[in-house]
Amino acid sequence: MKKSSILLISTGILMFACGQRNTNVSKNVSGGDGRVIISGTVWNDTDGNMINAHGGGILYHDGTYYWYGEYKGDSTYWNPKVPSWECYRTEAGGVSCYSSTDLVNWKFEGLALPSEQNDSGSDLHYSHVLERPKVIYNDQTGKFVMWLHVDSHNYAKAAAGVAISDSPAGTFQYLGSMRPNGEMSRDMTLFKDDDGKAYHVYSSEENRTLYISLLTDDYLEPSGRFTRNFIDQSREAPAVFKRSGKYYIVSSGCTGWDPNHAEYAVADSMFGAWTVMGDPCSGKDAEITFYGQSTFVLPLAGKQDAYIAMFDKWNKTDLINSRYIWLPVEFKGDLMDIAWRDEWDLDEVF
Repeated sequence: MKKSSILLISTGILMFACGQRNTNVSKNVSGGDGRVIISGTVWNDTDGNMINAHGGGILYHDGTYYWYGEYKGDSTYWNPKVPSWECYRTEAGGVSCYSSTDLVNWKFEGLALPSEQNDSGSDLHYSHVLERPKVIYNDQTGKFVMWLHVDSHNYAKAAAGVAISDSPAGTFQYLGSMRPNGEMSRDMTLFKDDDGKAYHVYSSEENRTLYISLLTDDYLEPSGRFTRNFIDQSREAPAVFKRSGKYYIVSSGCTGWDPNHAEYAVADSMFGAWTVMGDPCSGKDAEITFYGQSTFVLPLAGKQDAYIAMFDKWNKTDLINSRYIWLPVEFKGDLMDIAWRDEWDLDEVF
């Protein structure tokens, strides 16, 4: 996520507000019990607290959605030891987990992976970087597997961390970190295919190239099979999904915390070849991804051709108050369109 002109991610999170009948949380525009999403507003959990799950992703398991994200501290500061870009950051709070059955009312389950408060040598120490957590379920082992970007305070470590749990809400057991396939790993996502194979997709080579790495059957390590994609194109913040037998990657450029245009590519295989299709966004501020940055594309359970694109709208000088943007993904033939909507109802769109 927070990478920079050194080639670290950009742009952001808009919080979506709906469902819940609390002040500043929901808005019923359908005349009934609509599930309305309003990007860019504060959205609270079922206890009335602001959701703190940045750069996240969602797992659907046994009828429940689990939203994992970066749990940010409430004090943002600039790191002067990284002069090459605006390295604003907060203390790492760990990985948060929220659960929902309707995608609008979210219960805080706690910290699925807490940060370490004492051991400064730990990857998970609050002074370090914990970003872009994603979780998938391994049907063979019965384990929930989390991968995330772990880094030093100056983003020099550029590694991927792995943790496992017997339950989706954790607490996850941290197994350690690595540079997968011997290369840098920063912005990342996970993708689990229909055949059960899983892939780690990450920005590498100082964020100049996007790697797609097949994981081992237990999802805990790289298998050794990988491809280098979009070489020297500086793409980050990858979000991957599958539709009608084709694979899609949405990504951002590398402009630090500042927004830029999104891009998507399509392939017949996760290993490519990938064809760049252009910017999927349309409408107001589409050329800067609505002031947001891609983080995940969620297929809706039990629905055909129904996907939600999730973006982060970073507030670089007050990161805990970054917001979330959730928008429906539509297709016009084979062309993807993510159009800006001031608000939208899940039940009406899908």
